[in-house]
Amino acid sequence: MKIHEYQAKALLRQLGVPVPKSKVVLSAAEARNAAIELQRETGNPVIVVKSQIHAGGRGKGRFKEHPDVGGVKVVKDADEAGALAAKMFDSTLVTIQTGPEGKKVKRILIEQGLNIDRELYLGMTLDRVTGRTTVMASTEGGMEIEEVAAHTPEKILRETIDPAVGLQPFQARKLAFGLGLQEPLVGRTVRFLLSLAAAYDQLDCSLLEINPLLITKEGEVVALDAKVTFDDNAMYRHRDLEELRDPNEEDEAELEAKHYDLSYVKLEGEIGCMVNGAGLAMATMDIIQYVGSRPANFLDVGGGATAERVTAAFKIITKDPSVKGILVNIFGGIMKCDTIASGVITAVKEVGLKVPLVVRLEGTNVELGKKMLDESGLNVVTASSLHDAATKIVGLVKS
Repeated sequence: MKIHEYQAKALLRQLGVPVPKSKVVLSAAEARNAAIELQRETGNPVIVVKSQIHAGGRGKGRFKEHPDVGGVKVVKDADEAGALAAKMFDSTLVTIQTGPEGKKVKRILIEQGLNIDRELYLGMTLDRVTGRTTVMASTEGGMEIEEVAAHTPEKILRETIDPAVGLQPFQARKLAFGLGLQEPLVGRTVRFLLSLAAAYDQLDCSLLEINPLLITKEGEVVALDAKVTFDDNAMYRHRDLEELRDPNEEDEAELEAKHYDLSYVKLEGEIGCMVNGAGLAMATMDIIQYVGSRPANFLDVGGGATAERVTAAFKIITKDPSVKGILVNIFGGIMKCDTIASGVITAVKEVGLKVPLVVRLEGTNVELGKKMLDESGLNVVTASSLHDAATKIVGLVKS
């Protein structure tokens, strides 16, 4: 689960992580008033107007309706902040992470300007190789960490956090010195890192990225930007954080899938997949690629899915206009094959079938499931194996 920058900063502020003063606004008039208030509070005329979407690269992004306007702009006048916000609101911001379709801006963060001395990078995420949280730091603040890793990997410093004791002060000092900092900045950076690590753990984050981490000319260490992603599996412990979810920023199909407890991820291929079990889903996507096509989605209906959930899954797949064929690949263990067959038949009758459909069933009640499909009168092709199923659906789509 992702949240906006302004929400991330509010959480970090509560947990003792230094962030700039800012106000989120929903209109151009509010933007102008917020700029005036910040100028009065800080005594600094510089204001930053920041569009709020779930995507990086906002500073380099451009609005479709206003190509001369970027997603993040620095101004020195409250009226200018209001005029800029008027252009941003309800306009489509295109960045390197949104794709050409872009995203509509519904919220804007009005933030105090700061005297920038240095921009650094700081991130925390799970390293799946070690199975532990890793802190990454770099002198290349403001850049995408993927670019740094690709071109100058030696500039990325790493420290692995032992879950039994958490991030240790000596590790934080090692990172601070590695970034070329001197006292008193080392001490302030250590405190910042320890607070950030505590926030990462307390909020059950899967990613906490500060880019850039700002060193001001006054010697302050501040999170100038904040990107937070929560572990969905831990959200039952954070009902308050669920309220921060912005449905406007999430894929409609993925939201519908969550409603039915389905694991769904939209991809860029043409073969829609409905599978039970994450491992089987991955194998299904791999073999589709192997026989000459690409999967349009990852969709795991789970081991104990009902006919209702199977029907919902089928409807989600068929709503995707990029889907040119559908492959259902189910191993009936907990979930019986006749249940799957019933769900497929119900879904096809409700939605209609405009693309080829191949169904491969194995396991409990497999013969009954195949019989139900064969006697349904629907244009459904059955398959005997995973390779047979993938070959058939790709062949039908290609022809």
